[in-house]
Amino acid sequence: MSREKKDRIFTDAERALGRELATLYSLILHHRRLYDDLDSPEVSDAEFDNLKLRAQIIENELVVSEEDLFSVRQLVGAPSTSSLAKIIHVKPMLSLDNAFDVADVEDFVARVRRFLNLAEDAPVTLTAEPKIDGLSCSLRYENGVLVQAATRGDGQVGEDVTANVRTIADIPEWLTSAAPATFEIRGEIYMAKADFAALNARAESEGTQAFANPRNAAAGSLRQKDARVTASRPLRFLAHGWGEVSVLPANSQMGVMQAIANWGVPVSDALIRADDAPAALAHYRSIEAARADLPFDIDGVVYKVDDLEYQRRLGFVAKAPRWAVAHKFPAE
Repeated sequence: MSREKKDRIFTDAERALGRELATLYSLILHHRRLYDDLDSPEVSDAEFDNLKLRAQIIENELVVSEEDLFSVRQLVGAPSTSSLAKIIHVKPMLSLDNAFDVADVEDFVARVRRFLNLAEDAPVTLTAEPKIDGLSCSLRYENGVLVQAATRGDGQVGEDVTANVRTIADIPEWLTSAAPATFEIRGEIYMAKADFAALNARAESEGTQAFANPRNAAAGSLRQKDARVTASRPLRFLAHGWGEVSVLPANSQMGVMQAIANWGVPVSDALIRADDAPAALAHYRSIEAARADLPFDIDGVVYKVDDLEYQRRLGFVAKAPRWAVAHKFPAE
């Protein structure tokens, strides 16, 4: 921290905001641990998002730098305290910044243009796809064969769930066509609404503990020491990106996702390429309208800059890419 900051005299209002920020940090860490590590959240996703948003507002008002304080912008997930073996991610598994309205999405596209020094009317092609409410997982294939699977954990270190993942029918043991020597496919492990209802009905009939929601059911089913428990649960998988790769099969987000689908790995059939922000927002509205009828839970739509060279130039800030944003739905 600079000498100027150390010598600064804070007003009563600023000190009050500082105390509120410290309380918010404690709450955010508490709820992140319950959600990511213990699979037993106490608050809804919307309530958690509001805590993070309030903390960011205070950080901005106090001009808090990421070097000085914890900063919710750097939070990805909670470290795992389970007994599962740990895996260090070669490329970190990051989180996404959130957008809550049209103005936030337009600001995202404007920031992309400014960072890339593009004209204000220059086209920025995006991909748009549903944001599955599941458990993030990375699948490592070497010479087309699945060799390792890991949860996100805190973004740097995840849990080894290779044996468990091998029991999920959606995830192939080997890719069906020629693939790069090394390719990490990343996506979400989830449980369909109907499967979740059946699982809880069975738990009720057996007098055992029911799960709070499909996301918790998926996380609790995957993070088991005994893979036979995982095998007995109806888990599914949808890919949405990648980690470490030896070579990319295309020069666009959409092109790589199409290659992943061609290798036999499930990809959302609602993934589209949008020529501009209005087209992406139109897709958001169509997905939102169909949300209740979808077979799985979603909490928004993810937009990504389609051009991979643009993604490379945009890079990352804190723990999120500059080239992607999650447009969240209003809380149900």
